Amino acid sequence: MSRIEQDRLARVRARLGEAVLEPAVWPDLMEEICRSIGAVGSALLQSDVRTPDIPRTNSVDELFRKYFADGWHIRDVRAERGVPLLLGGQTVVVDQDLITQDEMRCDPFYNEFLRAQGFRWFSGVGFWAGSSLWGLSIQRTPQEGPFDADDKRVLSQISDRLTEAATLSKTVGRQVLVGISNALELVRQPALTLDRQGFVLDVNPIAQKLFGGEIGIRQRRLWIRDRLAKSRLDSLVDQFRTTADDAVLRASPIAVRRERLPPLLIRALTIPGAARSPFLGARILLIISDLQSKPRPDPTVLREVFGLTPSEARVGCIISTGASLEQAAEEAGIAFETVRNHLKAIFAKTGTHRQGELVALLSRL
Repeated sequence: MSRIEQDRLARVRARLGEAVLEPAVWPDLMEEICRSIGAVGSALLQSDVRTPDIPRTNSVDELFRKYFADGWHIRDVRAERGVPLLLGGQTVVVDQDLITQDEMRCDPFYNEFLRAQGFRWFSGVGFWAGSSLWGLSIQRTPQEGPFDADDKRVLSQISDRLTEAATLSKTVGRQVLVGISNALELVRQPALTLDRQGFVLDVNPIAQKLFGGEIGIRQRRLWIRDRLAKSRLDSLVDQFRTTADDAVLRASPIAVRRERLPPLLIRALTIPGAARSPFLGARILLIISDLQSKPRPDPTVLREVFGLTPSEARVGCIISTGASLEQAAEEAGIAFETVRNHLKAIFAKTGTHRQGELVALLSRL
């Protein structure tokens, strides 16, 4: 008889929506699924891209660490034969669907890998995250025994709910990224987001303006001409590719040197909250500081804070970038003497006496 506690499984099925806004709860939910079906542990695996940072329960952490470290993820007979069945419409596959007893006794995956780790039996519940096929890989020991037809029937009931949660999680994560990107665009901050493989998921328009012959996006990756900076970026990608989603990222800023322009400074930040969905794969937010950029204060603020006239506020904004009086006159389209008179009025109203002192004051705005 099936050892699946259907009421307990139904309760955890109803809780899968919790992972939409808080992806970190996936391992806890998977642990509860395992308890309800008499299994030792489980992991979430994508059908075509399997990476070491997959969500999994603690009980199978060592199993899947070796799975990737020893290259079994490219020699997995279960994945090789099971994925086509799931793509073909089956919702659940088990060992008996994939391999005969005679083959199992000889296959290296079962004998050299699973047996050595104390595992034997498997059930894979297929589900979709948008257009990507995923599987909940559930593991049992030899003592716990294989999954049978009744187990498959009961497990198939959670496939649709997993699809709902995964697809919604991916959508919400994408919207969070868009919100972050738009917010940074509003404050004129160049930024882009990378996934766990180092591919660019999102880039805001102001960051695109920095791209050219020395930095840009090629084949969906951030490309940097500066070799030292590129090496440091590659090391950073390797770091977050092999760390858990909730791990604290520790990385120094990366200076990107350019031939005829001041350097760019790239800082790496951890992706917040719901954007860390395993089905979206967003892993890191890169903030780019352009040392050539000369941000200007809002002229309305200058008028309100210091009582400047509209013309004085406009000249003050230009001067705040370090521009000379000649450059300010040319940009504002007024005479040099008019700029000098405006500057004297600005000095009086701001309590400053030199242009450098004025620039320092306005830069705080």
